[in-house]
Amino acid sequence: MRKLFACGLFLFLVLTTATQPLPADNEAEDVNLGGQATVFEKNSQAFSLPFPNLSGLERLQFQAGDALFTESWVAAPASTQGRDGLGPLMITRACANCHLRDGRGAPPMDANEEPTGLLVRLSSAEAHAYGDQIQNRAIPGAEPEASVKIDWIASEYQLDDGTRVSLRRPQLRLEQLAYGPLPAEVQTSLRLAPPVHGLGLLEAVSAATLLEYQDSEDRNQDGISGRANEVFSPVTGKTEIGRFGWKANQPGLIEQDAGALNGDMGLTTKIFPAENCTAAQVVCQELPHGGEPEVEDKQLQLLVHYSRFLAVPGRRGADDPETRAGRALFFESGCASCHRPSLTTAPDAVHPLLANQVIWPYTDLLLHDMGRELADDRPDGKANGSEWRTSPLWGIGLTQEVNNRVFFLHDGRARTLEEAILWHGGEASRSRQHYSALPAPQRGQLLRFLQSL
Repeated sequence: MRKLFACGLFLFLVLTTATQPLPADNEAEDVNLGGQATVFEKNSQAFSLPFPNLSGLERLQFQAGDALFTESWVAAPASTQGRDGLGPLMITRACANCHLRDGRGAPPMDANEEPTGLLVRLSSAEAHAYGDQIQNRAIPGAEPEASVKIDWIASEYQLDDGTRVSLRRPQLRLEQLAYGPLPAEVQTSLRLAPPVHGLGLLEAVSAATLLEYQDSEDRNQDGISGRANEVFSPVTGKTEIGRFGWKANQPGLIEQDAGALNGDMGLTTKIFPAENCTAAQVVCQELPHGGEPEVEDKQLQLLVHYSRFLAVPGRRGADDPETRAGRALFFESGCASCHRPSLTTAPDAVHPLLANQVIWPYTDLLLHDMGRELADDRPDGKANGSEWRTSPLWGIGLTQEVNNRVFFLHDGRARTLEEAILWHGGEASRSRQHYSALPAPQRGQLLRFLQSL
């Protein structure tokens, strides 16, 4: 087995380490990033295709889930009883508005644009009239909680050869607070809607496997100390390993989907039966609802089925010499310590198509300290204010084709892969330094490899 080392870096959230060895550097296998669930479209629909081996009935269920994901919900009462109950407070009317073509959201271009695919998490030790995230839209009769404004603060990063790279970071402003002031010390965190392809495969990796990769005390002294988040599941009633969301604050797809329906669209389910209104938001409590719950169990299961069986696009140009050289640099820079190349799904996954799959998501799904560069200072479960989950890299090279715009990291601040790398701090600092020290042609090779994922 080729000896790989670590050091972490890259895209989104960083490195990981583990007391377990990294998987073999098998270039032949990582063309099929999603194992048997790999597809080879490279157009705007690359993230929206079902597993190629779904049965006919399962494909019909996938299409029904796609419709629920894509079409807009309406306020109650309405002539349609299958899609009413939106709001009263919400961020959007449909899942697909934030996850455009099943890809990522986009931050506002300037201070005049109200965001849709970027939300604001809140937390405070003091009581206030708002929930755990700002609802910046509302149905008629209710008032949005606030207007979300983003100012962009510019800076520069100088690489070792003197090249200057323009960076930016968001500065949040909450205006027109409709339910009173927020506490002065309220903690906020911007969260961009992430792409949703391949989630069923990530859910099928066992908790035991993820725990094997932990090295929270950095016992191997490589400077990287990944650890799993632990969060409460309203489905099992127990604490579970978190794996979805920027801080791994959701344990499974049903919690993730039901949570987004409730938090982002104001829709109740059996899992979250209460409207997303606080006691101080009286009008919100009194407006008509769309049933109890508003999203029936069958509808929620179809949404989960859709989320679970979105396929993964395969690599492009893997045989290109420049791409292969970039792949070697990825490992040499230590990026693979957190962006772990491959994982194996559990033999007892919820569906045979998800079981025993060797997949190449380039993530360990663990939390890593990203330093002050990306810190939001807002804890989330066991995650502290500077820890973020390592984001999967599969499909990242198709972001432009799918979304027609490119934004990376949890708040969408990075407009290129290079910017994303240069924001990596904390445990990923050495990988960033390695990248910064590379000659321009080699930096290009490494970026070319990332574009092939």
